[in-house]
Amino acid sequence: MNFKELSQKRYSVRSYKAMSIENEKLIKILEAGQIAPSAVNNQPWHFIVIREPDNHKQFSEIYHRDWFNEAPVYIVICGDHNLSWKRSEDGKDHCDIDAAIAIDHMTLQATELGLGTCWICNFHVQKCIDFFKLPDHIEPIAIISLGYPSNQAPPQKKRKSLEEIVHWEKL
Repeated sequence: MNFKELSQKRYSVRSYKAMSIENEKLIKILEAGQIAPSAVNNQPWHFIVIREPDNHKQFSEIYHRDWFNEAPVYIVICGDHNLSWKRSEDGKDHCDIDAAIAIDHMTLQATELGLGTCWICNFHVQKCIDFFKLPDHIEPIAIISLGYPSNQAPPQKKRKSLEEIVHWEKL
C-alpha cells in the first residue's frame, strides 16, 4: 500500500472488537512514534501504554464515551516541556508539534497493521495528570485508543480542493 492509500484508509475508529493486540504490533506502533522527527531531535515525548484490565477500567474515567471502553489499549502521549525546543524569537514551545508528529506516525503504523485508532484531545487533563502523578513539566497531550475496528471505514469525507488551501508565493 502506498502512502496516499494508507493515509486515506486511516480514520477515527469508535467501535472496537473484543480482541487483544499482539505485542509485536504494539511494539511496531511505539517504534513508529520513537522514530518520528522532532525539533532539534529533542524527542520530548513519553508514551504511556495502558492495557492491564484494572488500569484500563480506572483510566476510562478520563474520557467519558461508551465506545472508549471498548478499546483494548490506550496510549497516552505526554510532552516534556523541559526537553522541548523553544523558538528563540518568540519562545514558541514546539512540544505539541513534536508530539503530533509522533502520534501521526503511530496512527498510520496502526492502520498499516490492520488496527484502528482514535486521536483524542478532549479528555479530562487534570484527571490524567492525577492518575499518573505527572510532574509539572510533563503534559498529557493526547490519547490514542487502539484496537481492531468492529466496523467498516466510513465513506471518505469531502476534502477541500488544492485551490482552496495552497497559495503560491503569497496568501
